[in-house]
Amino acid sequence: MISLLIIIFVSGYILIAFEYAIKINKSSIALLTGVLCWSVYSFFSPEKSLVNQQLSEHLGSLSGILFFLLGAMTIVELIDSHDGFEIITSRITQTDKRKLLWIVGFITFFLSAVLDNLTTTIVVVSLLRKLINNQKDRLFFTGIVVVAANAGGAWTPIGDVTTTMLWLGGQITTAHIMLKLFLPSMTCLIVPLLVLSIHFKGTIIRPNRVKSNTNKILLAKHQSCVFFTGILILMLVPVFKTVTHLPPYMGILAGLGILWIVTEIIHGKKEESVRSTFSVVQALRKIDTASILFFFGILISIAALQSSGILTELAGWLSKSIANVNIIVLSLGILSAVVDNVPLVAAAQGMYSLSQFPQDSYFWEFLAYCVGTGGSMLIIGSAAGVAAMGMEKIDFFWYLKKISLLAILGYFAGALVYILQHLFLGL
Repeated sequence: MISLLIIIFVSGYILIAFEYAIKINKSSIALLTGVLCWSVYSFFSPEKSLVNQQLSEHLGSLSGILFFLLGAMTIVELIDSHDGFEIITSRITQTDKRKLLWIVGFITFFLSAVLDNLTTTIVVVSLLRKLINNQKDRLFFTGIVVVAANAGGAWTPIGDVTTTMLWLGGQITTAHIMLKLFLPSMTCLIVPLLVLSIHFKGTIIRPNRVKSNTNKILLAKHQSCVFFTGILILMLVPVFKTVTHLPPYMGILAGLGILWIVTEIIHGKKEESVRSTFSVVQALRKIDTASILFFFGILISIAALQSSGILTELAGWLSKSIANVNIIVLSLGILSAVVDNVPLVAAAQGMYSLSQFPQDSYFWEFLAYCVGTGGSMLIIGSAAGVAAMGMEKIDFFWYLKKISLLAILGYFAGALVYILQHLFLGL
């Protein structure tokens, strides 16, 4: 069974990578891979009820991620339909590619620390569409957004789901993780920016701003209202989670409901043809549902590997075969580029107790950095990458050739900074 599961997963992974060559949408492959993995696991398992129970548990956690993604994408689409991003893009006048690259990188890095890497990627990629007309240039910027979002999310408890898991599990605390991972995370972004800046020259071409007749009737105050309400909702989701102890998707859905009411009030007295243009229903039609299904397919496939014990066995093998903590954690970070970092962290939490590695110990903090940033090495290695892949139709091999090496350099540079600051500064 184990061998068959691995073959199915790897085959699906390869077909997704060759999406443009075989001309089959990656979402269909991801969904089929997920169903096949669970079918094989169920067929060979003597306890069918246990498999169904595990599937239900995974579906509960995965549906939360999917609803979060659905809510965030709808809010962003609502802001976009109201020309809300123009408030930001009109103030970014820089057209030099290198300078703009640094601006976008740092905006993404700090925004990801406040929001989270997935939401930040959705917001910033939407901004890039308003800033850069040439798709080839925009792809490079989107690649850096993925690296920056993952790096920025690694140094705060709310910036990445894995750091949140470690935070809620008692392995890390807010002050220590922010203090000790800020420099490594910043290094993880700066190194790719420096390398890319050497070859990235010229100026960008801004898209032509052509407003439709319906957009002309949109008042500036309504534009600002939707933009600031939407951004405030996204920023308050972590606060909602902390106060209510409910999952983030509940906060994003509550926020979507609030923004839905706001837009209904704003456009309530307008003609139906105009009102429908700015409605949530129209926004739901425009979001990329195929990307959400792709996201689900990938995660449910990995959930099968986790439930079957493959990931736990892999983590155990690493622990027994490799005595060096640095190599173990670095290996888990590299593995997170292929396998979702959530089950990897969950496996690590189950393998290593707080008595073995106390709270805020070197192991947990280094693990938070590595699994948080390691996913940038491949486009499907992180939630941010998957979201960007769906939004900009990024080819797997394009990212592998153009961005992966930059992400690898940043990953190891940041890891080196963490190790050195621990050795020489005692952090």
